[in-house]
Amino acid sequence: MNEQFSSEQIDKLKSAMAKVQDVISGETEETSEMAEEMIDSVLAPGTYLNVDEDEMAAWLYLMPPEKDQSYTKQDLIDYLARNGVTDGLHQSNLSAMIKKKVYNREILVAKGRPVKEGADGYFEYLFTPEEYGVPKVREDGSVDYTNINALQNVRAGEKVAIYHQAVQGVDGITVLGHELKARLYRDLPPMRGKGIRRENEFYFAQSDGKIEVKDGKIDIQNVHEVSGDVNAIIGKVEFFGDVVIYGNVEEGVVIRAGRNLEIHGSTSTANLYAGGDIILSRGIQGGNKAKISARGSVFADFIEHATVEAGGNVQANTFLNARIFAKEKVIATGKKGAIIGGEAHGIKGIEAATAGNDVEVKTILHCGYAPETHEQLLDIRRREIEIKENIANLVDTMTEALREKRLRGANTPDTTEAKLSEWNKQKDQYFAELDKVESERESLEELIEKSKGAEIKVDGNIYRNVVICINAEQMLLDRNTCFMKYQADRGVIEGKVIVHN
Repeated sequence: MNEQFSSEQIDKLKSAMAKVQDVISGETEETSEMAEEMIDSVLAPGTYLNVDEDEMAAWLYLMPPEKDQSYTKQDLIDYLARNGVTDGLHQSNLSAMIKKKVYNREILVAKGRPVKEGADGYFEYLFTPEEYGVPKVREDGSVDYTNINALQNVRAGEKVAIYHQAVQGVDGITVLGHELKARLYRDLPPMRGKGIRRENEFYFAQSDGKIEVKDGKIDIQNVHEVSGDVNAIIGKVEFFGDVVIYGNVEEGVVIRAGRNLEIHGSTSTANLYAGGDIILSRGIQGGNKAKISARGSVFADFIEHATVEAGGNVQANTFLNARIFAKEKVIATGKKGAIIGGEAHGIKGIEAATAGNDVEVKTILHCGYAPETHEQLLDIRRREIEIKENIANLVDTMTEALREKRLRGANTPDTTEAKLSEWNKQKDQYFAELDKVESERESLEELIEKSKGAEIKVDGNIYRNVVICINAEQMLLDRNTCFMKYQADRGVIEGKVIVHN
């Protein structure tokens, strides 16, 4: 007989069948909890995991296993995974915990990988302008203002900067698998500036000059201008190009210009050097300490109590108690055109309107080569002949020794080999010395040749106690005179009156 089921009984039956199916498939909440409890039961109760707040480290506190049981490394890894720790596992620590049975204390079992920072692109300057214009502190604590340099120079073709490209960072990750993104690092556009050229990542100076950084740009100028005074606080100005100073140059200052130097203010006891001309618009009062040196000419309103050397002319309105040496001429110009006291030496000649003064201060005017030059030339010629004779004798000796060596072959004494080596070194020394002597001899001969026709011309008053010197000859004036031109003829100084048409 068929038994009829009510709808309620049918629903209960369906529910029971569904639970059976869930159990079979293992998908019920109860079976999941049971499975988890079974897995967790591998590690003894009391075991826990401590993850740092920033998720960059995980620490495992492991309780000892039950009696007659043990843990495996995989047990620990599974436990960490169930608790979300999947990255940066500290494999050696996990192995050590199992091998050495490390219990009852927190052990680092995972460590996150932090973001590896990169870098934005940047320019590396191969000069240090910040070091310039700053006084140096001495060991005793005092400050040295005398060696301050107002600027930095570069030569044409010199490397001045390098561009370093941006380096991108590397993403990180926490122990819980959360990704940490590195920021994007950016490159800079190519540098723009004056006086530079670019070759890939390198920047080079196009010309000699001063180098500065303005608003992140390199600026190279071949003229350095100073609007104010140059004093002991600035201390020193060194520049490969032209230097123009509109203010005064005060005591103790050193200025070096690779080309021309112009000073529009007054100049005190300073040291001035130039690869070209030096122009002192308001002259110099040197206090017997100042020194001026130019490869070109020197022009000044007046030169007082200073030493001046020039590869060209030295020209001023007034020379007072100065020591002047010019490879061309010394010229006193203007209404005064005076050379008073001191010494003036111009290889090609001297021109002035007045020499000496009415108080008969000793004034030395010299043109042509120096008195000792002729003796120096004779000595250098004798030395040149001597060196050539030594070389000739040494070559003869070495030739004879080499001939003997060829004859004897393998039977050549060791002493002969040693002597040949020593003689060869001596020969090189002789030739090096000969090159030097020949260069000195040529310079002296050039000087003497340049001195031919040199004269001293004073187109005005010449006072008593002026010394006229031409080459090795000299003549002391024992009376006042005027309008004279002096030349040397066969070792005798001759004076001639200047005739005005």
